[in-house]
Amino acid sequence: MTEGQTAGRIAAAARAILVERGADAVSMRRVAEAAGITPMAIYRHYPNRDALLRAVAETSLRDLAQHWGGRSRGDDWDGRMFGLLDDFLDFALGTPHLYTFLMTEERDQARRFPEDYRSGDAPPFSQIVRGIEEGMRLGILRPDDPLEVALALTAQTQGLVQLYLGRRIGMSEEDFRSLCERSARRTLNGLTS
Repeated sequence: MTEGQTAGRIAAAARAILVERGADAVSMRRVAEAAGITPMAIYRHYPNRDALLRAVAETSLRDLAQHWGGRSRGDDWDGRMFGLLDDFLDFALGTPHLYTFLMTEERDQARRFPEDYRSGDAPPFSQIVRGIEEGMRLGILRPDDPLEVALALTAQTQGLVQLYLGRRIGMSEEDFRSLCERSARRTLNGLTS
């Protein structure tokens, strides 16, 4: 096995633990056991736990970006935008520990608004910004700052997801998804031209 393959196996083991149990459960000893190596062998590839978690975050965000926007409800603007909502909810509700780690937990080198977002260094969010820009070009949405409009729209949905994951919203997943769509439509209706 090459060095790159071993590093990848270590990161994959860390990600699996994170997805199942959360970032706090990722320890070098637990990762080593899951990867089938000694804890000291991890340090040849990752100098510490933070470096390992950064690698997991970067890989996860890259993977997420590749699949984000893959689903659409149709060829029109509305179908594409709500397909992005579906993708987001699939991610947040399907892997809640990973969602929390990537989107809400404090961590070094996490992307920051507005600099990283304006530069396009937040791939899933960038697709939403492009969708908002398209809506403005098509005259569906009023002209405004696309980055801030995308933030308003996504922050609302993320807030609902936080409430749902914290069991503060007592609905089935299907009903919750419908609530998210209705809320997003209300926000977009306020932005229509």
